[in-house]
Amino acid sequence: MKKLVVIAATCALLGSATAALAAGDPTAGKTKSVTCAACHSADGNSAVAQYPKLAGQSADYLVKQLQDYKSGARANPIMAGMVAPLSPQDMEDLAAYFASQQIARGAADQALAPVGGAVFRGGNLTSGVSACAACHGATGAGNPAAKFPAIAGQHAEYVEAQLKAFRALERSNDAGQMMRAIAAKMTDPEIKAVASYVQGLQ
Repeated sequence: MKKLVVIAATCALLGSATAALAAGDPTAGKTKSVTCAACHSADGNSAVAQYPKLAGQSADYLVKQLQDYKSGARANPIMAGMVAPLSPQDMEDLAAYFASQQIARGAADQALAPVGGAVFRGGNLTSGVSACAACHGATGAGNPAAKFPAIAGQHAEYVEAQLKAFRALERSNDAGQMMRAIAAKMTDPEIKAVASYVQGLQ
């Protein structure tokens, strides 16, 4: 319970910080996003569930992920090749463009919604899993100031894969190892249910 309170308090403090103004140019970003469209679609609403939707994501979060792919802090052979030629300004422009787009919402599996919603809103006090809403917000809109991503409407398949990657320590670019610590306590059914619930958040 103490860990849940500490994480929630940390999220609240980070969220109160003043968000930096985006330096990107969305018009330039749209032009530069042509190569991104193959996986993420032209407007950032990827049609393939293994690739994340970028539309409506906070620009700061997107810039951080691009930087992490380029530095190797986040490993992905496809993205490593895509970011290699990008300049810092390219990253800012791409992030500004995708942030300006509207995400296309999905639907949750109603059989999984009760468990997914319970974990999302309240965590699991027995196993020490923190509520997703503590950092990602009650509606899954994220916390741009803290670079916590918006997750509402994201593909369930992608969310499930990322939670499992954090749990397996295959992804490690989370602030303060927060996602690794949380995912480590989640069961496969909890991960699947939360991922489905998130996909249906409006």
